[in-house]
Amino acid sequence: MVDHKAILTERVLGGLNRRDLMKGLGAGAIIAAGAGLSTRAKAAGGEIRLAWVDHIDTLDPHFTGFLGAVKVHNNIYNGLLKVEYDGERVSFVPDLAETWDVLDEKVHVFKLKPNVKFHDGTPCDAEAVKWSVERVWKGEPKSPHAWKFKALEKVEVVDPLTVRLIFSRPYAFLPVALTGSTGRAGTIVSPTAVQKHGANFGRNPVGTGPFKFVSWRENDSIVLEKNADYFEPGLPKLDKVTILIMKEASAAIAAVMSGQVDGMSDSPVQFIPQLKANPNLQVLGEIEGNYVYIAMNCKKGPFADINLRRAVAFALNREQIIRQAFFGQGIPAYTPISPPMTDFYDKNIAESGRGQRFDLAKAKEHRAKSETKGVIEPIFVVTEEGTYGTRLAQTVLPMLAQIDIKPKLQLVERANWVSRRNSGDFDMFDFNWWADLDPDETLFPEFRTGQAWNYPGWSNARFDACVDEAQIVLDVEKRKALYNEACDIIMDEAPIAITSHMPVFKIFAKKVKGFKYIPVDSLNLHTVSLA
Repeated sequence: MVDHKAILTERVLGGLNRRDLMKGLGAGAIIAAGAGLSTRAKAAGGEIRLAWVDHIDTLDPHFTGFLGAVKVHNNIYNGLLKVEYDGERVSFVPDLAETWDVLDEKVHVFKLKPNVKFHDGTPCDAEAVKWSVERVWKGEPKSPHAWKFKALEKVEVVDPLTVRLIFSRPYAFLPVALTGSTGRAGTIVSPTAVQKHGANFGRNPVGTGPFKFVSWRENDSIVLEKNADYFEPGLPKLDKVTILIMKEASAAIAAVMSGQVDGMSDSPVQFIPQLKANPNLQVLGEIEGNYVYIAMNCKKGPFADINLRRAVAFALNREQIIRQAFFGQGIPAYTPISPPMTDFYDKNIAESGRGQRFDLAKAKEHRAKSETKGVIEPIFVVTEEGTYGTRLAQTVLPMLAQIDIKPKLQLVERANWVSRRNSGDFDMFDFNWWADLDPDETLFPEFRTGQAWNYPGWSNARFDACVDEAQIVLDVEKRKALYNEACDIIMDEAPIAITSHMPVFKIFAKKVKGFKYIPVDSLNLHTVSLA
């Protein structure tokens, strides 16, 4: 097996090699020429060029499964609500809505901003909002985000600029669901454009956002242009956005460090020291709403044994994992609840005794209680194409060897990895869950019995009851108590061994001004300008 750790260490300590630099320069030049951008636009707002390293599946927000796409959507569309961040606290405020009134726990009324138009010139009124919400809620084909409206009973047009959403029960997750970014269900699309383009709407997106879609050249570039009729006064400041699609992070890093591009959508953690050392760049990033973990198959194989799973959870040295696998970036995770969930995250959890943590003596104690004695060799399915490649798996192997667990790594391409993960064809796999701002999306779809994203196949009736009740309890302290109990249950029964919460980085040239960082892996260019 190739020593990926050695290669990555050489890059961090020794800088990008000549091959990577030339590849990055070549990719930037070729893509720019292919998109007709051999010279930089000189108009008042200018053109920003960004290297995009994460996957874009579709520009239809109601059907995307990738945050790389959502980062583009945020510049084409708006939601009824949007996410704001003051450096300490995340909040949800009106966006297309001018006002948001909660008549009671089940009825929400949104008064829309007047005179807002989609990029095709059609009005963004109450009828359009109703149509867009119902497309996610009960449209065909079914949206993967339809679950966010499972409690919705009715959408009513009160008048041309007022829409009423009526739910069957209180719905604590609603503010997240209705945002035009991480929520996706609340992103408002043009009914006329969807009806015109049908299944091809994802290649012909029409929203109300600060930028209009121009073109998408496969594996090459996406071009957006300024929406001169955008409803926020003075925005956007840029004339054009050109997204240069680069599959290899090393090529993107070379392009941003050489000034071929003005920034990049994300950066693998191993490159951050080099990027921060470059005086021409600004590196923005904090711990976001996420967690990294190793999953274990609870339905079959050795990890159907709860004591074996507990042994794994106690055997992992999180601090060492962060140093070795993540190049010192990240903080230990004790439960899936992460810092941006400000009402629910316990800042003192490290001292509380709650959650999973490294304790080799307890790991050995549970290993001795497990049904399988002696050395076991479970199948650990990994892919180089994930966020961290094989680094996490390779880092934990010697830790697990101390409790007579010696996983066999099976390296597969990403499509195979996804198929095996989804079908339960694994003993172990590693994964990261990204861009969550509420415990509901962090716990319910991933771990409630029978949910599609419950890949370990774990089930606990009391956990289910906690997360079910937390969805309908609006009192923050009561919700927090329910989620604490739910976390205590899952961390104890250990269908996953959680490792860390991670920073997510955005890279810009120093001349890029006005970017508003939000800890949900977003890249909104609404307020960005070029000095």
